[in-house]
Amino acid sequence: MPINIPQQLPAREILEKENIFVMDVDRARRQDIRPLNILILNLMPEKEKTEAQLLRLLGNTPLQVNVSFLYTATYESRNVSKSHLQQFYTTFEEVKGRRIDGMIITGAPIELMEFEEVSYWEELTDIMDWAKTNVTSLLHICWGAQAALYHYFGIGKFELPKKCSGVFSHTVNEPTVKLMRGFDDLFYAPHSRYTDVEIEKIKGHNDLQLLAYSEEAGAFIIMSKDERHIMITGHLEYEAHTLSEEYARDLAKGLDIDMPKNYFPDNNPTKKPINKWRSHAHLLFSNWLNYYVYQETPYEWD
Repeated sequence: MPINIPQQLPAREILEKENIFVMDVDRARRQDIRPLNILILNLMPEKEKTEAQLLRLLGNTPLQVNVSFLYTATYESRNVSKSHLQQFYTTFEEVKGRRIDGMIITGAPIELMEFEEVSYWEELTDIMDWAKTNVTSLLHICWGAQAALYHYFGIGKFELPKKCSGVFSHTVNEPTVKLMRGFDDLFYAPHSRYTDVEIEKIKGHNDLQLLAYSEEAGAFIIMSKDERHIMITGHLEYEAHTLSEEYARDLAKGLDIDMPKNYFPDNNPTKKPINKWRSHAHLLFSNWLNYYVYQETPYEWD
């Protein structure tokens, strides 16, 4: 949350130069506070795991957040019960008349397919087009980030020689951007995907800015210059054991898969992985909710 200080306090200028978010008394008096409405389009097959991962991060701020879950009507998930979807989820048809403060579009294990080949691609593009005027800020994760880069900005993906899986070091490229406030110059984050986007195309795009990247895993945090779209190519929301479970699943399928890099202690898959990214995951979601949802969304939508 911002700190509230008098407009003329000398420390204000010092703090602003250090990129500390301050709010003057007059602005604070004009603010009304209401719960934030967050919509999550959950495209992951194991929906309940993803729900817990995201809600853990959304719930660790002083802000009151109302969360709704959305699923695609044009594709029926085989890994979750119908009763779970009926009880806790809604469809786009049921929410498209609403205004939403923030929206998360998750990843999906379909990155080897062309976008247009995805059964719910048309529905997804309808949702993304609707979000342009009905959602204050959008957070896109992994395949959801690639879909946003393709649909909104015309940047496609390419297949990697081998799956990018592991925990990689990342460099903050734009430390003064609000989303990166509090981030260490170097930080860790998990990745798990078969495709990537060209980092030079992101750097050269007039409407995008690269906020963080990895020498090994490529572009990581990308934001549109109007600050309405945030694309995360990895999985800061993952728990410590998530990559281990994915690795075991891939081995059980007989896939020719490498062990996740920089993940198991001593590269020994029998040892318990250590979570080295939890604090930055909480920081990212806290910054998003505060600076791009709470501070930007209108108290009453017109």
